[in-house]
Amino acid sequence: MRVFSSADDLRAAVGTELGVSDWVTITQEQVNTFADATNDHQWIHVDVERAARESPFGGTIAHGYLTLSLLPGLGWTIYTIENTKLGINYGSNKVRFPSPVPVGSEVRLRCVLNSIDEVGGGALQLAVGQTIEIKGHDKPAVVAETLSRIMF
Repeated sequence: MRVFSSADDLRAAVGTELGVSDWVTITQEQVNTFADATNDHQWIHVDVERAARESPFGGTIAHGYLTLSLLPGLGWTIYTIENTKLGINYGSNKVRFPSPVPVGSEVRLRCVLNSIDEVGGGALQLAVGQTIEIKGHDKPAVVAETLSRIMF
């Protein structure tokens, strides 16, 4: 776990890898729960028998947005920023889903601090390159640059 305590600590880390999370397994239960929460019950995600028969992936796959939604939780296991008054998600510059995540796969997050900008009122905007890797696959599941704003 990498810990940052000040804006200067963060600035010194620009351009470096912040770390890599542990591997986590994507379960069918997670996929079904996400489908219920988003009302996205496409068969390729939730119909195990049909996906085994008809899917080009040989079974069910996680929703791309489910995989994307893992970023905050996995990110908290990689780094933390102490002494902040607040921190918010601000958005994304780019999100891509290069490879599907078969249910039962293990994934992990790799983060790089791309840049920091002063955005006024004492706030900093962090651009973090985030890549969700799939164990045993050459292509990642998610490649994103996310933005967050913090105030010390």
